[in-house]
Amino acid sequence: MTGIFVFIAGVFGLVFGSFLNVCIYRLPRDLSIVAPRSFCPSCQRQIRWYDNLPLLSYLLLGGRCRACKGLIGWRYPIVEVMTAALFARTIVQFGLTTAALKWTVFGCLMVILFWTDAETRLLPDELTLGGIVVGLGFSLFVPLFDGPAALLAPRAGTLGVSLMNSAIAAFLLSVPFAAFAYAYTRLRGIIPPGWGDVKLLAMLGTFLGLGQGILAMMLGALGGAILGGGYILVRKKDPRTHALPLGTFLCIGGVVAAFWGPRIIQWWQRLNGY
Repeated sequence: MTGIFVFIAGVFGLVFGSFLNVCIYRLPRDLSIVAPRSFCPSCQRQIRWYDNLPLLSYLLLGGRCRACKGLIGWRYPIVEVMTAALFARTIVQFGLTTAALKWTVFGCLMVILFWTDAETRLLPDELTLGGIVVGLGFSLFVPLFDGPAALLAPRAGTLGVSLMNSAIAAFLLSVPFAAFAYAYTRLRGIIPPGWGDVKLLAMLGTFLGLGQGILAMMLGALGGAILGGGYILVRKKDPRTHALPLGTFLCIGGVVAAFWGPRIIQWWQRLNGY
């Protein structure tokens, strides 16, 4: 893919990143993402268009609101850069294809859910349940062969097999996890994962399929255990009362699995002589 298309994708990513920031702030607060226009979180004044240019306005204003001089969080430019990088990477890897559209949508969902869970410990249903529907829909346009559907229903046809693989992955990633996690946390007397995490796993399954979905779950759980567990130890938090943002780590695992999952799985298979 030529550099010009990658550059254009990055610019679009900056613009979409600005909108994702709106979603990150408003969805957990049950606010409309359409109206009113963007406003300062400190003084609530609407931001003029020339102060709302992705990344550029933040740098020119020194990360402050023009009206009240209140600080604008560092998350805003980071989300814009993250989204630009995801858009550019998607075009590099998948070109101008339907698959690129699928993974662009997936990347946007991951960015929003990463931050809403990190900041508010919430994974909005609009994104998780809505993402399940979108993931199932994409399975009809971007065939998903990662799963047992071809063996279970050999006459289902390509689209039928793809849709079944998407649904099976959603079920197998979410339901056993919910049963095991709630049994384990009840036994240990610690805070169980929220239902949002279960819905997020189902959404990951619809997009990624079974193999890459399991990889995303394992990477998320490993990251949560190492980084989250380390945070609890350093801060001397009580794991029975301090909930970790598991969804944040699952989103990281989801992005890694989406872009590098097949390579990681092939490496693991070679390592174990499969």
